[in-house]
Amino acid sequence: MSISEKIKELHTTLPKHVTLVAVSKTKPVADLQEAYDAGQRVFGENKIQEMAEKWEVLPKDISWHMIGHVQRNKVKYMAAFVDLIHGVDSLKLLKEIDKQAKKHHRIIKCLLQIKIAEEDSKFGMSSADASSLLASAECTQLENIQIVGVMGMATFTDDTTQVQKEFNNLKTTFDHLQAQHASLEIISMGMSGDYELAIKEGSTMVRIGSSIFGARNYTSASQVNP
Repeated sequence: MSISEKIKELHTTLPKHVTLVAVSKTKPVADLQEAYDAGQRVFGENKIQEMAEKWEVLPKDISWHMIGHVQRNKVKYMAAFVDLIHGVDSLKLLKEIDKQAKKHHRIIKCLLQIKIAEEDSKFGMSSADASSLLASAECTQLENIQIVGVMGMATFTDDTTQVQKEFNNLKTTFDHLQAQHASLEIISMGMSGDYELAIKEGSTMVRIGSSIFGARNYTSASQVNP
């Protein structure tokens, strides 16, 4: 199937309450444009420079999501346009996002990244840390960010029982946090290999890349021209 056919199929089969983030990292602008022409409006990138280059040339009604690990010194390069930052794992990062958003008179939405995987390579905070952060005076004083939910990445494994358990842990964390903070509404979990399981466990936002665009070509990650 073509990119446009895959997009249309996903739009048809995904539940209405689930947002599809088309993960377009390393993919050329022509591929994103094809997805856009098929009706896709939300795209996820994990490199700020690459996302900024694509933002420059693609339609301006696209909602750009930063799904990778964010370095504080790079926030300024996306503050003018990024719609949602998935991987917020510290108060320091939140403060920097707030600072840069203020310069552009914007409010940037953020998700707290919760560590649910057993792999050491995965970033994220504990449920207790997230609860403390949301309740802190320093966090509530930030006026140019809006924390709207949580994000998590399951262990890269074929053990669906383990993945299901990790997704369930994120849903439990979300429920606990939402009880104190009603503004939370997004649970971002699930990728190409496990998004159906993630949805069953409560995901409201899935990040799908290879199932739409095919395998990634990391040798041309910076190539954004059609």
